[in-house]
Amino acid sequence: MTSTDTTREEAVTSRRTTVAPKPAGTTVPRVPAQLRGRPAQVRVAVYAEDLILQTGVVQQLRQRPEVELLNESEAGRAEVSLLVVDALTETVTEHLRRLRLATTGRIGLVVGHFEAGGLQTIVENGVAAVLRRSEADQDRLVNLITALANGEGVMPGDLLGELLDRIGILQRTMLDGRGLTLSTLTAREAEMLKLVAEGFDTSEIAAKTSYSERTVKNVLHEIITRLGLRNRAHAVGYAMRRGLI
Repeated sequence: MTSTDTTREEAVTSRRTTVAPKPAGTTVPRVPAQLRGRPAQVRVAVYAEDLILQTGVVQQLRQRPEVELLNESEAGRAEVSLLVVDALTETVTEHLRRLRLATTGRIGLVVGHFEAGGLQTIVENGVAAVLRRSEADQDRLVNLITALANGEGVMPGDLLGELLDRIGILQRTMLDGRGLTLSTLTAREAEMLKLVAEGFDTSEIAAKTSYSERTVKNVLHEIITRLGLRNRAHAVGYAMRRGLI
């Protein structure tokens, strides 16, 4: 190989291996999240009184990338549990109680007809967001789910006003004069705790109150959990010290 050939070879090699230095202050552009993989989704379990209601909501949510719909066997992983009903009946209220005890996620209610007085019931049973079915289009459903996942509450304007009025009345007429907090008991909870205090067991309480043994256990568990107590005896002592039973 001649000296000319050697020089030419070195020049070619230099062009292949030399990397131009980055200008000072240059940053590597970030890849958008949607290009790095599927964006984070909210895990949602949908419950309804009948298959038609459930299918309608599921079909709307299935089209949205913000939502991961869970089947029945996966419902325990739900970040948001969405209950779709015609009206707030005793059956629906019981379903809400079971949901509150069975899931660590937050609960939303899509309801057709909402009567006055139902607000206290849904608040007591852990509902943090309400949407009327007449307003439940795809965007509003997703907004409700996203708000719940972010720890926020959603209420129609008239219900929010009613909630604030009720809290004010409760504070003025029931709590201030007795030194109580908002951790009070419903009439059914107080009745069951009284029976516990009198020494009755679960089956006897169920017979006296005409509820199932499972409902009795759920109600007492709810009291203990909500008030941060250890067991039934602790709950009885707590309620008696505060004059709740």
